[in-house]
Amino acid sequence: MRSHLPKSPTNIKCEITVRRIQLFEDSYRQIMQLSPTLLRAKLWIEFENETGLDYGGVAREWFYLLSHDIFSPYYGLFEYSATDNYTLQINPHSETCNPEHLSYFHFIGRVIGIAIYHGKLLDAFFIRPFYKMMLGKPITLNDMESVDNEYFNSLIYIKDNNPEDLDLHFAVDEDVFGKMNSVELRDGGAEEKVTDANKDEYIDLIIKWRFVSRVEEQMKALMKGVHELIPPNLLSIFDPNELELLVCGLQKIDVKDWKDNTLYKGGYSPSHPVIQNFWKCLLAFNNEMRARLLQFVTGTSRVPMNGF
Repeated sequence: MRSHLPKSPTNIKCEITVRRIQLFEDSYRQIMQLSPTLLRAKLWIEFENETGLDYGGVAREWFYLLSHDIFSPYYGLFEYSATDNYTLQINPHSETCNPEHLSYFHFIGRVIGIAIYHGKLLDAFFIRPFYKMMLGKPITLNDMESVDNEYFNSLIYIKDNNPEDLDLHFAVDEDVFGKMNSVELRDGGAEEKVTDANKDEYIDLIIKWRFVSRVEEQMKALMKGVHELIPPNLLSIFDPNELELLVCGLQKIDVKDWKDNTLYKGGYSPSHPVIQNFWKCLLAFNNEMRARLLQFVTGTSRVPMNGF
């Protein structure tokens, strides 16, 4: 894919200087002021009042820290899925939290595009339908299982049984900051009863409402930013699994792969007692501890798509 990407300028750098205490806003202001062409130039990231040369480590740390800010539910742009407090989805009520939300989703799309273009990783995990929406792929009932298992089971029950006794209609109740709102799945849905004959259509509309229609504007703004860096025809060559790896890297850290791709300097070698003890410790670590060590050393807790 990278060989087909628009070429980056070779005679200029994309210089971004941010304050750690204002990382989100400084990054937003500068990235939105720069042209897509300049964003494809060599990244040169600096933290204000910190000296150092960016040979990649500073940029990786910037992506790592920025990921934690922009995807934090604290800002109201994303929220945790129903399954856990780790997997993220777009907050359908982001406008209530931030009237300028679409501009920020445009910015987030640019950040994702910059990361893909420059081969960097984001420290976040999204629900599978998020990647399907990025690729324009249809979302199915099976995608609900990993996001909201309880909701999934209720829809499976409807699919496998006659739902007429459940007194369901083509409308859903939505909790919006403690207030319950009734939302019609289509015009007149509040008066239309779910039957055995139309239950499949009801399930399809539920899936569309749950994952697509509520966040359609946000996703459109986000993909505008992504496509400014990565053309749609190049992004479409990936499936959702591949896109997840491209954006976030491998989840499990393979110590053997790490060891096989390590270069030793300063008089050290694979047979040195210190090195051997290091690998023994790493093998004893769980994956979270390995990720923390990797983040400390390289600036990111994620492994690139093709491994070390």
